[in-house]
Amino acid sequence: MFDVPMVDMLTWLQTMVRPSVLLEIGALLACALAAWLLVRSLAHSLHRPESNTVLFGRRLFDGVLFPLMWLILGFVAQLALARVYPLVVFKMAVPALLVLVLIRVGAKVLQVAFKDRPAVRVWERSISWLAWMAFVLWVSGLLPFVTKELDHVGWHVGTTYLSLRQIVEGSVTAGLVLILSLWLSSAIEAQLLRKASRSELSWRMALSNALRALFVFLGLLMALSAIGIDLTALSVLGGAVGVGIGFGLQKLAANYVSGFVILAERSMRIGDTVQVEDFTGVITQINARYTVIRSLTGREAIVPNEQLITSRVENLSLADPHVWLSSKIQVGYGSDVELVMQLLQQAALMPSRVLREPEPGIHLSSFAADGLEFTVGFWIADPENGTGNVTSMVNLEILRLLRAHRIEIPYPQRVIHVASGPRLDLGSGA
Repeated sequence: MFDVPMVDMLTWLQTMVRPSVLLEIGALLACALAAWLLVRSLAHSLHRPESNTVLFGRRLFDGVLFPLMWLILGFVAQLALARVYPLVVFKMAVPALLVLVLIRVGAKVLQVAFKDRPAVRVWERSISWLAWMAFVLWVSGLLPFVTKELDHVGWHVGTTYLSLRQIVEGSVTAGLVLILSLWLSSAIEAQLLRKASRSELSWRMALSNALRALFVFLGLLMALSAIGIDLTALSVLGGAVGVGIGFGLQKLAANYVSGFVILAERSMRIGDTVQVEDFTGVITQINARYTVIRSLTGREAIVPNEQLITSRVENLSLADPHVWLSSKIQVGYGSDVELVMQLLQQAALMPSRVLREPEPGIHLSSFAADGLEFTVGFWIADPENGTGNVTSMVNLEILRLLRAHRIEIPYPQRVIHVASGPRLDLGSGA
């Protein structure tokens, strides 16, 4: 497909002054414009906004689909124009477009798989430099000479002889296999998590993590095989790792197993409001080893998954997100009980977060030493937005209404009785 005769630079410069070169450049630019229009129309037909995806990229032309369409159209144009006159530009441009497609695939897959991590930029530049260096060596005719020299550099690893060429070719193959594995896992993860409801998000994420681990594991096996490493030697390493997990990594293994149990049982899901010991917050992440719980104050707790399995955890929104809250208030014994209950009912309904059904409950809970004690109970449906703030709003409204109706909120009172007894004569006797 890309069998280009290698000519020296002088011959190549002489061929570049032909008048037909301008026609080739124009045809190549026309292919680029047609590719951009095709990708743009495809994006609009799919009703996809411009986002950081592998195929479309952020700006349509920085994804994989644009250089791929340009490569296909350029190859078709090369076949058509080759029947008219000898080609020069297309023989260089089509392989360059192939290199561009490979670079773009590697870069975009790393961006989608690892988001905006700093190491991604380093890997992108490394892939670009290696690909363009290989292209320059191929164009200049030095690639066969370099590969031949790399065959002479090698060393024995046990009974196997590894040359530098085998290591380079195996590393390139391993990189391509790992990129393909990450691409497949990222595509499957995007499809699984797209439009996932809150109840389905946990098990879909568990399935996504399991598939990614499987793809990467298979990719690593294929990569090691491509480099020339005997995979049967890994059985000894697997046994050693098993012994290490059994003795030294029990807690770590328990956390990983507990993570999959949590995701499978769905006893705790992303978005649930939970209380672990004295920490209350919303679950934002459930990873294989730990779970992240974020409180309303912005603090985040990283809780090992084993602790969530073996200890007592209060899930405020497991089966029903409704949470019951209460507040106690005392009024004087001489207060109008019916009026007090009406005012407490009115105060409980003041915050918009308090549910009207079931309605708040007002109870005369006890005859306290200082006054009549009432309990105001009410329900909310969004505990992830906080419970102390809505209780404070209810208490403030209770205080305002009781003061407005001059209903006494008694202070603690104590009655002290002094016992009388015989008078002591403290004087001295004569």
